[in-house]
Parts: sequence; C-alpha cells; structure tokens
Amino acid sequence: MANSITYRSYLRLPELLDLQSPLSDAHDELLFIAIHQSSEIWLKLCLHELRAARDALIADDLNPAFKMMSRVVRIQAQLIQSWEVLATMTPADYTAMRGKLGTSSGFQSDQYRSIEFLLGNKKPEMVDVHAGEPEVAAALAEELARPSLYDEALRLLARRGFDVPADRLERDWTQPYVASPAVEAAWAAVYADATTHWDMYELAEKLVDLEYHVQLWRFGHLKTVERVIGFKTGTGGTAGVAYLAKVLEQGFFPELLSVRTAL
Repeated sequence: MANSITYRSYLRLPELLDLQSPLSDAHDELLFIAIHQSSEIWLKLCLHELRAARDALIADDLNPAFKMMSRVVRIQAQLIQSWEVLATMTPADYTAMRGKLGTSSGFQSDQYRSIEFLLGNKKPEMVDVHAGEPEVAAALAEELARPSLYDEALRLLARRGFDVPADRLERDWTQPYVASPAVEAAWAAVYADATTHWDMYELAEKLVDLEYHVQLWRFGHLKTVERVIGFKTGTGGTAGVAYLAKVLEQGFFPELLSVRTAL
C-alpha cells in the first residue's frame, strides 16, 4: 500500500490546489487567496507547536518546549515575509476584487484568535465573533478558559522556588493577565544569575522572541493594509489601520519587557 503513495496523493495536492477559487476576474485575487490560505496553514502549525510547548512546560520538560517555540519563531518569519508578497498588490488591484469579499475579514480568523488566547491576550468578547459557528466558538471558549503559555511559565517559575503571587498562579484564566511587580522581581532574579537559572533564563528569552516576532507580524500587517487601502474601513467593519495600530499596543508577557528597565 505504501508503494502506491505518491507526492501528489500524500499531500492531497488535487484537493489542496482546487481550493483557490477566485470569485472575480481580477488577476490579483489568486494572490490574495493564496497568501491567506497559506497563512492559515502556517497558523495551524503554530497552534500545534505552541500547545505542545505549553504541555512540555507543564511537564517540566523544557528542551522540547524550546525547540517548539524556536520553530514557531521561524514560522513567524515566513508569515512576516508573506506581507512582502501581498504588498505587491496595488490599491487599484485590490479595488478590482474587494467587492467580492463581502464582510469577510482576517479579524474573523479563529486560528489567529486561538494563538492570541494561547499567548495570553484573553478577550472573552472575541468568542462572540464566531457565534454563528457553534463548534468554532466552543473551541475558542475552551482555549480561552485554559492557562496561557505565559501562565504556565509563571507556574513553572513558582515550582522552581521563585516568589510568584498566588493570584497569578490560580485565577480566572478567561480574563487578561495583569502585570505584577512581584513577577517582575522573580524574572529579575533569573536574569541576575542566569548561569544558575539557565533554563528559566532561556525560557524567558524564548518568550521574548515569540512576542517580538508576533509584533513584527502585526506591524507588517498594518503597513501592508496602509499601503493597499490607506485609511479606509476594513471589510469586517474594523477601523482598518487605526484598529491594527491599537493591536500593536497589546503585548503578551509584560514583565519580561519591563524587567529590562529594572535590571
């Protein structure tokens, strides 16, 4: 049976390549679809790796977690580069096909929202965006209610003997994380003696690397949208560039940035 498997059949290429179905005659619509579909495949892999990394932190198995987090950073580099390709679409190119998008928007990407939740940007109201798809909403609600990657990092920090407040170790996980001076002090202790606490030091830097690349991706999104549609309202009803600029202000691991000032 294995000998009958070909490259095309293993990757299910006939089905995969049949999924790019432009709704207009605009030349650039295929570009638009290909970029977004490939991005969703990369996001699927990001979720696969980040969930496994979170499980590894729970198990105190840091080396596999580091590998998975590093892989996600490499994936993010691919996602960032994809904006360079999409940015070859001019305003006239986009206008020729925009009417076919209706109210669809990247704002509605449940995989992207799952990554935001997993990294700690918890917004319960975002589950409601998918109320029309109960299975999707249920999966998002489940992720929302789980500790984030950072929550599990703080639990690990506490297990290693650092002073992490109890209200950061057990709380309502559906709510956004609030920065804590005590948590900053715990990370400062890690950085102050990195040789002794090398694995926690490396974990901190892996998390910072993740946030750094997510922010680069967000910035690339903003500048691409600005270049292609200017300051028009987004197809999903958001404020477009203004909305994306606000998203850039939303971080994931606050003490890992503030501790740099304290050191």
